[in-house]
Amino acid sequence: MSNLVTVYGGSGFVGRYIARIMAKRGWRVRVAVRRPNEAMFVKPYGVVGQVEPVFCNIRDDTSVRAAMRGADAVVNCVGTFDARGANNFEAVQAEGAGRIARIAAEEGVDRVVHISSIGADAEGASLYSQTKAAGEAAVLRHMPGAVILRPSVVFGPEDQFFNRFAAMTRLGPVLPVVGAGTRFQPVYVEDLAQAAAKGVLSQADGGVYEIGGPDVMSFRELMLMMLEVIQRRRLVLNVPFWAARILGGVFGALEMISGGLIKGPITSDQVRSLRVDNVVSEGAMTLADLGIEPTAMEAVLPDYLWPYRPSGQYAAIKNSARNLRA
Repeated sequence: MSNLVTVYGGSGFVGRYIARIMAKRGWRVRVAVRRPNEAMFVKPYGVVGQVEPVFCNIRDDTSVRAAMRGADAVVNCVGTFDARGANNFEAVQAEGAGRIARIAAEEGVDRVVHISSIGADAEGASLYSQTKAAGEAAVLRHMPGAVILRPSVVFGPEDQFFNRFAAMTRLGPVLPVVGAGTRFQPVYVEDLAQAAAKGVLSQADGGVYEIGGPDVMSFRELMLMMLEVIQRRRLVLNVPFWAARILGGVFGALEMISGGLIKGPITSDQVRSLRVDNVVSEGAMTLADLGIEPTAMEAVLPDYLWPYRPSGQYAAIKNSARNLRA
């Protein structure tokens, strides 16, 4: 019988790619999610019965254990941007990560891969980075040989980075960003998933890997690249940190008053995160140590950002016709 891997958060942006890769490698894949009925799209990744979504709440020991029982390897992709509510930073990124690792140790699972963030820092200014670091520490406490992957911004067809800002360009001539000078090192989701697969297949030594792509660019430069791809002209306007802090505080208050019904475009915690560069540290283990060559953004962005062009899928045809008339 083929090996079994449980992927917590396996229907999310990163998790679905890991699930697909492992299915192609002949593994059975158990996709552990809170809403299995919304994760049925993962089933065709393999043959009948090979990829199965199952219910799991990572805040509950019994639920986590049931989803893991019989697994040969575990991948944790669960993360959140919510500072409040039941599934907040602490509950998901710190306690949840530790719970998965602890139960993996108790169940005798010897391969654990944990998806963290390049900004993980116990002394970081944001609660997001602090809880990411706490989650890493908890994982290593229970599973010292775990593979921890710290990606920078992850891009790909379902991303919430380039897609979000490309959609914003439809609203007006100005594209506001916070921290225009902050540097990022975006990594293609497929490369990150391949790195996780290396951990599952025991092709990676245990430890922390910082995962970035081949290009380091400022937030402004990334937006200018995106604008070129979607063939739109917009003014990239830097929102000062002091103004962003005020906005984050106002929207945070509205969210609290509305019981979470009103969510703003940015939070105070995200503003604090954006003050820090999100790039691979000097001397860190990287994709190169895993034998993976990172994919450049220009090779991928046009494949999924074309719907945001003024003429959509017909942009190339219109440009060609315009050249003929000239």
